[in-house]
Amino acid sequence: MKQLIAYCGLNCEKCEAYIATQNNDNALREKVARLWSEMNGVEITPEMINCDGCRVNGVKTPFCDKYCQIRQCALVKAFETCGNCSEMESCQTVGMIISNNAEALSNLKNK
Repeated sequence: MKQLIAYCGLNCEKCEAYIATQNNDNALREKVARLWSEMNGVEITPEMINCDGCRVNGVKTPFCDKYCQIRQCALVKAFETCGNCSEMESCQTVGMIISNNAEALSNLKNK
Protein backbone atom coordinates (compact mmCIF):
# COMPACT_ATOMS: atom_id res chain seq x y z
CA MET A 1 0.00 0.00 0.00
CA LYS A 2 1.12 3.52 -0.74
CA GLN A 3 3.00 4.88 2.32
CA LEU A 4 1.02 8.12 2.36
CA ILE A 5 -2.29 6.35 2.92
CA ALA A 6 -2.99 6.75 6.63
CA TYR A 7 -4.03 3.93 8.95
CA CYS A 8 -7.64 5.11 8.51
CA GLY A 9 -7.42 5.18 4.71
CA LEU A 10 -7.21 8.95 4.27
CA ASN A 11 -4.63 10.15 1.76
CA CYS A 12 -1.99 12.18 3.62
CA GLU A 13 -0.97 13.88 0.37
CA LYS A 14 -4.33 15.69 0.39
CA CYS A 15 -4.02 16.87 4.02
CA GLU A 16 -3.26 20.57 4.40
CA ALA A 17 -0.92 19.90 7.33
CA TYR A 18 1.13 17.56 5.12
CA ILE A 19 1.08 20.06 2.24
CA ALA A 20 2.13 22.94 4.52
CA THR A 21 5.00 20.85 5.89
CA GLN A 22 6.28 19.69 2.51
CA ASN A 23 6.12 23.22 1.08
CA ASN A 24 7.21 24.97 4.30
CA ASP A 25 4.12 27.15 3.86
CA ASN A 26 3.61 29.21 7.01
CA ALA A 27 0.51 30.95 5.65
CA LEU A 28 -1.15 27.56 5.13
CA ARG A 29 -0.04 26.47 8.62
CA GLU A 30 -1.76 29.55 10.06
CA LYS A 31 -4.93 28.88 8.06
CA VAL A 32 -5.06 25.22 9.13
CA ALA A 33 -4.35 26.09 12.79
CA ARG A 34 -7.25 28.58 12.79
CA LEU A 35 -9.64 26.15 11.09
CA TRP A 36 -8.72 23.16 13.25
CA SER A 37 -8.90 25.29 16.41
CA GLU A 38 -12.46 26.33 15.52
CA MET A 39 -13.51 22.81 14.51
CA ASN A 40 -12.11 21.17 17.63
CA GLY A 41 -12.68 23.85 20.25
CA VAL A 42 -9.03 23.80 21.34
CA GLU A 43 -6.07 26.03 20.63
CA ILE A 44 -3.95 24.71 17.80
CA THR A 45 -0.97 26.83 16.87
CA PRO A 46 0.74 27.07 13.49
CA GLU A 47 3.82 25.46 15.07
CA MET A 48 1.73 22.30 15.61
CA ILE A 49 0.94 22.04 11.90
CA ASN A 50 3.81 19.84 10.79
CA CYS A 51 3.37 16.33 9.43
CA ASP A 52 5.29 14.03 7.10
CA GLY A 53 2.50 11.44 7.00
CA CYS A 54 0.77 9.11 9.41
CA ARG A 55 2.68 5.93 8.60
CA VAL A 56 6.11 7.28 7.71
CA ASN A 57 8.99 8.29 9.94
CA GLY A 58 9.09 11.99 10.62
CA VAL A 59 7.18 14.73 12.34
CA LYS A 60 3.44 14.47 13.01
CA THR A 61 0.84 16.83 14.40
CA PRO A 62 0.35 16.34 18.16
CA PHE A 63 -3.10 14.81 17.58
CA CYS A 64 -1.92 12.32 14.99
CA ASP A 65 1.19 11.42 16.96
CA LYS A 66 -0.33 10.85 20.39
CA TYR A 67 -4.11 11.10 20.43
CA CYS A 68 -5.51 9.54 17.25
CA GLN A 69 -7.27 6.40 18.46
CA ILE A 70 -7.18 4.87 14.99
CA ARG A 71 -3.40 5.21 14.66
CA GLN A 72 -2.81 3.99 18.21
CA CYS A 73 -4.97 0.89 17.65
CA ALA A 74 -3.23 -0.01 14.39
CA LEU A 75 0.20 0.45 15.98
CA VAL A 76 -0.71 -1.79 18.94
CA LYS A 77 -2.05 -4.47 16.60
CA ALA A 78 0.96 -4.02 14.26
CA PHE A 79 -1.31 -3.57 11.22
CA GLU A 80 -0.15 -1.78 8.10
CA THR A 81 -3.57 -0.07 8.04
CA CYS A 82 -7.07 -0.72 9.34
CA GLY A 83 -7.62 -2.59 6.07
CA ASN A 84 -5.68 -5.48 7.62
CA CYS A 85 -8.11 -5.78 10.52
CA SER A 86 -10.95 -8.29 10.33
CA GLU A 87 -13.07 -5.94 12.46
CA MET A 88 -12.72 -2.92 10.18
CA GLU A 89 -16.27 -2.98 8.78
CA SER A 90 -17.83 -2.99 12.26
CA CYS A 91 -15.23 -0.87 14.06
CA GLN A 92 -16.66 2.30 15.58
CA THR A 93 -13.23 3.91 15.82
CA VAL A 94 -12.34 3.86 12.12
CA GLY A 95 -16.04 3.93 11.26
CA MET A 96 -16.17 7.66 11.90
CA ILE A 97 -13.85 8.07 8.90
CA ILE A 98 -14.90 5.33 6.50
CA SER A 99 -18.64 5.91 6.92
CA ASN A 100 -18.19 9.47 5.64
CA ASN A 101 -15.37 9.03 3.15
CA ALA A 102 -15.74 6.54 0.31
CA GLU A 103 -12.17 7.16 -0.87
CA ALA A 104 -10.74 6.19 2.54
CA LEU A 105 -12.80 2.98 2.59
CA SER A 106 -11.71 2.15 -0.94
CA ASN A 107 -8.05 2.77 -0.03
CA LEU A 108 -8.36 0.31 2.87
CA LYS A 109 -10.16 -2.35 0.83
CA ASN A 110 -7.63 -2.13 -2.01
CA LYS A 111 -4.64 -2.77 0.21
